Amino acid sequence: MKFTVNWLKKYIDFDLSGNELADRLTMAGLEVDSIQSLCQKLDGVVVARVIDVSPHPDADKLVLCNVDTGKGISRIVCGAPNVTAGMVTALATPGTIMPGGFKIKPAKIRGAASEGMLCSARELGIGEDKSGIMNLPDEFVIGSPLVDALELEDTVVEVDLTPNRPDCASVIGIGREVGSFTGGRISHPVDWELPELDGKGVPFKVEIKDSKGCPRYSARLVRGVRIAPSPWWLQKYLLAVGLRPISNVVDITNFVMLEYGQPLHAFDFSLLADSRIEVRKAVPGEKTTTLDGVERALDPEMLLICDGKGPVAVAGVMGGGNSEVSKTTTDVLIESACFDPVSIRRTSRQLNLATDSSYRFERGVDPQGTLRALERAVHLIVELAGGEAVPGGVDVKDGLQELVRLTLRVSRCSKLLGLDLTAERIAKLLASIEIESVIRDDETLEVTIPGFRVDLEREVDLIEEIARLIGYNDLPTSLPNVPLSFADNEPIRDLRKRVAAVMTAQGFNEAINYSFVSEKHFAMMGLAPDHLARKTIRLMNPLAEDQSVMRTMMLPGIIENVRRNINYQSPDIRLFEIGKVFIPAGDGQPDEDTRLVAVMSGRRHPEAPVFHYGQTGADFFDVKACVENLLTELRLSGVKMVAEKNPPEYVDGASYLAIEAAGKNIGGCGRMSASCLKAFGIKEAEVFFVDLSLSGVSGLTPDAKSFKPLDRFPSVQWDIAMLIPEDAPSGEIIRTIMGSNEPFVVKAEIFDVYRGDTIETGFKSVAVAVTYRDPSATLEDEKVQKIHQKMIEIIGSRFGGKLREA
Repeated sequence: MKFTVNWLKKYIDFDLSGNELADRLTMAGLEVDSIQSLCQKLDGVVVARVIDVSPHPDADKLVLCNVDTGKGISRIVCGAPNVTAGMVTALATPGTIMPGGFKIKPAKIRGAASEGMLCSARELGIGEDKSGIMNLPDEFVIGSPLVDALELEDTVVEVDLTPNRPDCASVIGIGREVGSFTGGRISHPVDWELPELDGKGVPFKVEIKDSKGCPRYSARLVRGVRIAPSPWWLQKYLLAVGLRPISNVVDITNFVMLEYGQPLHAFDFSLLADSRIEVRKAVPGEKTTTLDGVERALDPEMLLICDGKGPVAVAGVMGGGNSEVSKTTTDVLIESACFDPVSIRRTSRQLNLATDSSYRFERGVDPQGTLRALERAVHLIVELAGGEAVPGGVDVKDGLQELVRLTLRVSRCSKLLGLDLTAERIAKLLASIEIESVIRDDETLEVTIPGFRVDLEREVDLIEEIARLIGYNDLPTSLPNVPLSFADNEPIRDLRKRVAAVMTAQGFNEAINYSFVSEKHFAMMGLAPDHLARKTIRLMNPLAEDQSVMRTMMLPGIIENVRRNINYQSPDIRLFEIGKVFIPAGDGQPDEDTRLVAVMSGRRHPEAPVFHYGQTGADFFDVKACVENLLTELRLSGVKMVAEKNPPEYVDGASYLAIEAAGKNIGGCGRMSASCLKAFGIKEAEVFFVDLSLSGVSGLTPDAKSFKPLDRFPSVQWDIAMLIPEDAPSGEIIRTIMGSNEPFVVKAEIFDVYRGDTIETGFKSVAVAVTYRDPSATLEDEKVQKIHQKMIEIIGSRFGGKLREA
């Protein structure tokens, strides 16, 4: 919302500079976006008259103008389409520094000398009109400074309004706020008693077929007007806020809209078929051409203003070209109406057509204020365009609602604000912004909410308004008087922090996804229709179609993250997420399980030098090592990774291990199946994952921390190469050796797995390095040989294997 300080002073008296006013408005809750002097950098710009115009000899789009500057005749080269002989306009003389920063100098333009520049309002920074040079009133003194002639010693203030304050989308609305901190009162331009418009004796009819969409429609007719340019005082205000003056009647409707916040529209009465106005919704297939010359297809939910033949305006958005006020117009019908904000907002969006009118209607205008704005417009039209107002008019208000009344408790207000308030002080504060109240007793006020304050609906809204009027800086500051207590220690919270730290240390980045997924994600994961994970909790009002149910598994969300990263050409991915899944539990609250999911894809170590092994792709053993590192850091040796005979549908069964604790499955790790990745739009990359229930881990007791002295005696390492069945997990050999209870076995590692022609069908060769040490003496070969042979026998017995021959 833009206004000028001098314009505002026409309605309320105050003694504040532009900067002071901006500060006070900001503290009152209206954020000031900018303050700008209307006459900045206009020294050297004078009023001039174009004497004659002739074609430029070397340029079709330029003309040569002889211009009277008041001190002589100057030759100016001009390209404006509206320049004509005899017009009064603005001339920037040589030496003038324009608002854009460039300096006007005598120059030759296409070979013709030019001694200045004829200017548009946009070029001078006093308006948005750039369609041509300024057309000033004939009565201006030629040669006088433009700043003096236009009375431009003014300041433009722009306020960035929030959607809940449409009452301030007007100069009078801003003035009302100024009065709240200066003690002034608004002086309304319309200070006479408003007439009753019962529709009797007027030569037109108004019918509203949708009273919900149009609660009130007021109209009056003015005959015998003369369409002409507006006087400068009116043009000046419009230009200052960025509106282009068009004609006296149209300018008056715009001026009153800015003044009162009530959009108006003027129809050429002679173009209204059957002298009739009908407010209705569009019919299927209906079209209309708006004032901007665009033919628009209309939706059946759009509200229209129609005459006896069809649409003449899109209600609350823009008028129609078939009823536009033109130079030949003599009779005008002025509309002042109130429309449903939701309807106008929807229409504006669908038509992709935002106007000053729709801006106000979609936020809500005062249905009680249509008559006052209408009377103001009619009065100005008679004054500035001549003619005569036809007595009476029409005011249809079938959908008009009664004003809201709220009860405000003094004690409640005092408690929330920390002040000792009285009913009298509250009533005085509300009266400063034209909100009427009646003091019922020392404790209670009955407040009548004016129509222009659509944001005040509850008692707490009024209390917030009281706080704003007092001033937030003037509210006392006090520490809360509440008992302090420490939150209960939640093991799962500490576990989440530790897991996040371990995953980050392993090079993973944390992802945070919504707790909602789409049901289609379960089909993409390959889950059967009766799978437990597909029994979900559906949201009644989902944020989006793909977030319609509470998630029962976290993998779909993080796989979507992988797809997006690959699409954005970031294929080297290490992501983890810690969050909750929600399992239905009858009619009660769902069971919540805190889980860790992590994914790896792309190169093992993308930051490694070229030709380094880290440039190779990540594989199953990388994600397995990730789980092992996590369990080691958490000291959970009781959690095991074991082969799974029935792996989930979305994994590659040959590269999957279940994670178990105390015989209970709490997760798994492995490689996503190609079919699942394809369903997510991932065609070439391999994706490895971890899915672990932290709720299942949090109840486990970590291993006790143990320490031992440094070894005094050397260790020896002997190798075993065993042939074991192909389907036997190689890692089980390590667990078997380390679980043999042999005190001299300190470490066992697999260093080779071989399959080839020399290996018996159905078997594989697994080579293990076993380290032995006696903490009290040096081991002799004979003793090691006995222990080593025992390990061979244990492995052979456990797996049905045998020692591989060379």
